[in-house]
Amino acid sequence: MHNTDLPSGKLTGMFSPASVCYREEIRGGMGWSMVVKRGFALRLTALADNANVALLAFNAQQPLDRYNMPDTLKAQHTFLLTAGHILYSDMGHALLSVIRDDCGWHDTVCGVSSREIVQQQYGAGSYQQKRNDWHRSGRELLLVELGKHGLGRRDLVANVNLFSKVAVDSDGNLQFAAQHSKAGDVVDLRADMDVLVVLATVQHVLDPSPVYAPASIQAEIWQCGIAGDDDLCRNKRPENARGLDNTASCFYHQNPCQHHHAGEVRA
Repeated sequence: MHNTDLPSGKLTGMFSPASVCYREEIRGGMGWSMVVKRGFALRLTALADNANVALLAFNAQQPLDRYNMPDTLKAQHTFLLTAGHILYSDMGHALLSVIRDDCGWHDTVCGVSSREIVQQQYGAGSYQQKRNDWHRSGRELLLVELGKHGLGRRDLVANVNLFSKVAVDSDGNLQFAAQHSKAGDVVDLRADMDVLVVLATVQHVLDPSPVYAPASIQAEIWQCGIAGDDDLCRNKRPENARGLDNTASCFYHQNPCQHHHAGEVRA
């Protein structure tokens, strides 16, 4: 049997309103960040069609250990993320596991918009002109949130674009799938260690719409428990089983990890 070191002793369970400990609506064109503790999940719900959420993830105890896009993709033999996949760190730790996904495809390779791209595509939109609806890029929003945690430009690594699909056509060109996500779509990300999650609710960098209209999302944090033997992500690939076990070992006092995690008492 695998470690059940969550204080509650629970393995990953089903979402219920009673399990929610935090809820917030994040307006389109905003940044957000929070530490999600091991054994809890971040549920993101699209509140409008064609949502996009740029995501970065860091080991909350040691931010140099952060989401690594190349390792995540090659370890799981994939180009996209969906239910059963894990977001891995530079050190091979499981940061976030996708335990529910209504979309079936989340972009991993396209990055985020810059100020120059936003101005070129949507025109001028300063705070003085638009107030709370002013035009902001994904890069700017992520940097603001990173700064709140003592991080900066060097920490702006390759991100995930949740709710967005980008495929490759027969000529090798990236093609954005318009209206891939619908209002009400949900993705659940289980924290397999204490994870600093940084988000920006911005339109995808390849979205051809000439109108600046980023969708809002709802964020909820709920107590889901940890990965058990029958876990969807654990059994997706043998690499995931090893990754989850490697990460769980960091939380044993008998086997202290050198990566600066807060230890837990094993049940």
